[in-house]
Amino acid sequence: MRTYFHLDMDAFFVSVEELFDPSLKGKPVVVGGRPNERGVVSAASYAARKFGVHSAMPLRTAYKLCPQAIFVDGHPDRYREGSQQVYDVLRSFSPLVEMASIDEAYLDMTGTGRLYGPPLRAAHLLHERVKAATRLNCSIGIAASRLVAKIGSDQAKPNGILWVLPGLEPAFLAPLDVRKVPGVGKVTEKNLHALGIRKVGDLARLDEAFLEQRFGKWGMALAGKSRGLDAGGWFDTEIGAEEGPKSISHEHTFSEDTAEKERIESTLARLCEMVGRRLREHGLQARTIQLKLRYSDFSTITRARSIARPTQLDTELFDEIRALFYANWRPGAAVRLLGVHASGWAEGDEQLDLIGGERHEKWKGALAAADKMRDKFGDSAVSLAASLRGNFRERTHENPAGLPGKKPRET
Repeated sequence: MRTYFHLDMDAFFVSVEELFDPSLKGKPVVVGGRPNERGVVSAASYAARKFGVHSAMPLRTAYKLCPQAIFVDGHPDRYREGSQQVYDVLRSFSPLVEMASIDEAYLDMTGTGRLYGPPLRAAHLLHERVKAATRLNCSIGIAASRLVAKIGSDQAKPNGILWVLPGLEPAFLAPLDVRKVPGVGKVTEKNLHALGIRKVGDLARLDEAFLEQRFGKWGMALAGKSRGLDAGGWFDTEIGAEEGPKSISHEHTFSEDTAEKERIESTLARLCEMVGRRLREHGLQARTIQLKLRYSDFSTITRARSIARPTQLDTELFDEIRALFYANWRPGAAVRLLGVHASGWAEGDEQLDLIGGERHEKWKGALAAADKMRDKFGDSAVSLAASLRGNFRERTHENPAGLPGKKPRET
């Protein structure tokens, strides 16, 4: 029988901000930007959540729900540093650690009884060590499957520990809303509600063949999840197994729509910097570059091109994405959002021609040095000249560049 922990930091972004400004403690706080901006909420304190504010909600909506809230900009460098501290504690507990996002992780604690004692005692010890190292609270779920451990940590919030004993998984899950099952989003929830399925217990009583007929392979995964099994999605790989991203992308919504070429180009350059850094972090070379372009009327187009030579360099990405933009932009039309997306990985560097190869190698060395500066002084420490006017704040999200435990692959 395996033993898994799922550790989830409590209101992580807000809690980190409170370390830097203790006056925020106990108050409704919204992280992500100003209330008059077009961005979305990255995190909300428990005091703000009481008013219905939640992550991914538009900032303006959050302000309407809770005008007395304190709105603060996100500080991704602070969160990465805090996440690294958490990761270091977890690695001291178990060699099998998987950071699921910047503020949550799975640990395989199977066979650690001689070191830490029973699971509940080990969890309390881990809980204390995280607090001592970071001054932050966390919640921990313990179970024989990662899925139940994750749901358990959610039920234990805030600042709690919950152990679901082996064999009691169905009883624990049955009264919970189906939305509590990892992977069940709004669309799946709506479809399940249409079938009269509102609780996990309702789902568990359905025949697997029926679920497969209605939802395909996802239906089979749902059947397994309803019984507390690690089925589908994140749970298809072992904890600690290296699995790189399928794609890397960044996007930016302008505070005010713009048709100004210089500002648009600068924003595209900044997005290419962000994508390029994450490509280098993972040791990946992209063959396919995609542009996302949204106009004022919310009409959106995506255009992709396969490039002759795969790349991970900001400058080469920018050359490609700028060409894509001008090939598809309606001149004079105001732009609301821009996005840059990279995919189609190639292993290692392709053979370079002599002229292009010399330029490529110079930029490769320059950007490697720039990455070291960014690691030491923050992402805004070094930028391309072309991106200076587009030097917007990095969006605060759960899977940023520099996620602990996600080391660059050798190329």
